[in-house]
Amino acid sequence: EVQLLESGGGLVQPGGSLRLSCAASGFTFGNTDMSWVRQAPGKGPEWVSTINSGGGSTSYRGSVKGRFTISSDNAKNTLYLQMNSLKPEDTAVYYCATGSGLGNDDIWGQGTQVTVSS
Repeated sequence: EVQLLESGGGLVQPGGSLRLSCAASGFTFGNTDMSWVRQAPGKGPEWVSTINSGGGSTSYRGSVKGRFTISSDNAKNTLYLQMNSLKPEDTAVYYCATGSGLGNDDIWGQGTQVTVSS
């Protein structure tokens, strides 16, 4: 059974940083593209970032480029998202997901809340 367990969310002031983690099990993590997706209250899911299965290629939505960094540790079957210079508009539940996160067969974790507020 595929399981994705996110952690690391919380309340942070604007300009602060958080590091999200996602522990994966039940599939071959090192052979799978992985993504972070977020959903703000009252809005639809929004793709944030993807790392390819080899870890050599990453992509980001424009609004987080230069502030967020996606990475993975295949030895630990763990996906990360380092978030710096956080803004109130980054407030959302963040999910790690297989693939792009937006495909019909992609699997999401249970999510971790990130709130950016003074």
